[in-house]
Amino acid sequence: MGDRGATGAPTTGARPGVQHPSLRRIRDLTRSGKGPLLPVTILIAHRYPLVREGLKTVLGRQEDLRVIGEVANGRDAITLVERLRPDVLIVDVRMPALSGLEVTRHVCQRVRGTRVMVLSVSTNIAYVLEALRHGATGYILKEDDVSELAEKVRDVAAGRPALSTSLAERLITIQSHRVPPGVLDLYETLTTREREVLHLAAEGRTYAEIAAALGISPRTVETHRIHLMQKLGLRTQTELIRYALHRGILPMEM
Repeated sequence: MGDRGATGAPTTGARPGVQHPSLRRIRDLTRSGKGPLLPVTILIAHRYPLVREGLKTVLGRQEDLRVIGEVANGRDAITLVERLRPDVLIVDVRMPALSGLEVTRHVCQRVRGTRVMVLSVSTNIAYVLEALRHGATGYILKEDDVSELAEKVRDVAAGRPALSTSLAERLITIQSHRVPPGVLDLYETLTTREREVLHLAAEGRTYAEIAAALGISPRTVETHRIHLMQKLGLRTQTELIRYALHRGILPMEM
């Protein structure tokens, strides 16, 4: 499959990408249990075509689930979600143009009726906490059993939290280390981009590698790193790693 960017199915009887009012009414009745069952509509946002194709294949086997579009970068994800208003957006954490976390924040704040499920290869608990803080309903790992994916999508569509088992266990452990209410959490003073740079720098990525991952210049990466180090009161890479371990950005067992 070619990587053509954003694609979506037009809506019959209305402008392309705009859901007809009567269809919205039927979907509202369906969710309240008063109307016929309609499939859960899904938009897939992932940078890799093969992953998107795999997700479409798995979800396409379910009669009650329907993939209505796919995108390869964060900005297109927001554009297509606003046009198609899917029930569920499945989004990769690290997306070109705009990160999956930023996409999650935007969709949860501005697109009523669309719930977000984050898909990631990383077990970095900081990403999970950030996604949930932005309003994500689900967070699953690519290593999870593919047979469980459809059920988790249904859970998210119904507003039920869906987390990978390993992540849920780590979240319970981390609660005891959270900053007490009323105490300023310096992490909360960081911008979304500074947090992304912090996460990648803690993993030992170079400026060039971080720049490539985020779609910005190495000089901009350096500027963000200087700012986040100042805000957190850190001076060396060793202190940054120690902070990342304490915060849960890096796993303690590494």
